[in-house]
Amino acid sequence: MAPVRYHEERFPPKALDWPRLARLIGPASAAVARFEGILHAIPNADVLLSPLTTQEAVLSSRIEGTQATFGEVLEYEAGATDAKSPEKTADIQEVLNYRRAMTHAVKMREKVPLSQRMVKEAHKVLMTGVRGENKTPGEYRRVANWIGPPGSKVEEARFIPPDAHKVAEAMSSWEKYIHAPAIDPLVQLAILHAEFESVHPFLDGNGRLGRLIVPLFLVEKKLLSSPNFYISDFLERHRDEYYDRLLAVSRDDDWSGWCEFFLTAVLKQGEANDARAKAILSLYKERKDWITEVTRSQHAIRALDWFFSRPVFRTTDFVEAAGIPRPTANRILVLVKERKLLRELRPGSGRRAAVLAFPELVNIAEGRSVL
Repeated sequence: MAPVRYHEERFPPKALDWPRLARLIGPASAAVARFEGILHAIPNADVLLSPLTTQEAVLSSRIEGTQATFGEVLEYEAGATDAKSPEKTADIQEVLNYRRAMTHAVKMREKVPLSQRMVKEAHKVLMTGVRGENKTPGEYRRVANWIGPPGSKVEEARFIPPDAHKVAEAMSSWEKYIHAPAIDPLVQLAILHAEFESVHPFLDGNGRLGRLIVPLFLVEKKLLSSPNFYISDFLERHRDEYYDRLLAVSRDDDWSGWCEFFLTAVLKQGEANDARAKAILSLYKERKDWITEVTRSQHAIRALDWFFSRPVFRTTDFVEAAGIPRPTANRILVLVKERKLLRELRPGSGRRAAVLAFPELVNIAEGRSVL
């Protein structure tokens, strides 16, 4: 079968099947709005929902073939695991870079809008020090590339993006469309995501970066106050349809089919995000009273906030970085461990610190019981 080639001169689409999309636009928009309401109800949402940011990084990277799990990433950060294989370590590093790229982009948004500049800066962070770092991080590709099985020739490709000399112009059009008037912002986002993935502006990292742009766009359009809306869980579970729908844009000019799939993803993921965020908020409220009663310390809430931000950690990291007097920090750890809030993953030995985990929070972020 001949490769599908990029849809020259067909972005943005001239027409969409709006009656087909109308049945999803309202529910998807409502799902985002409900999630925004939850964000306002969560004190210090960026901290309390930080495990979901890590989980998004795990799932977005998994779509590209990495095998690292949420737990493995947290344990690696805490120094809780023995030496991993080079492949597993590389997978984990890619996940951590995804999270760093998001953090960098969020900081940039304080000064610049969502733009090519932001995308290039995020790509540089995403690709530095990991597989693909030799593929010009932060710069658009200057050579042809194609999507297909590893090692495949161009004639065996599934999809061929535009020629390298057309990338800058295509991305300029993409940026203009971000800030153009649109009938509906979620449909606009669907079109932007498909176009970014189709242009494939970088030599590597396009899929992860394209998904990272989703929450940034929602903040740009003031649909969310912070970029905590993640979509990779749905896309990873429907990976084949995800790729097929993207391909059909160029092959069949089926923008409406793609938008329908994307709106469904926003709707379903919005419901899942809402449930998970509510579970985290409920856990926080419950444990806030609990830890205050158990520790009888004025530093109890500070300790709990730290546990939410680092669900797996070395005891020394908490004692040194939580901003709590050392004797009090050690006493709090003893008490919450005795009362089963935290579980020991690795005992301390000599100069090696013990590693503790917050099982209730880890299980919520994973969406299943793993600890």
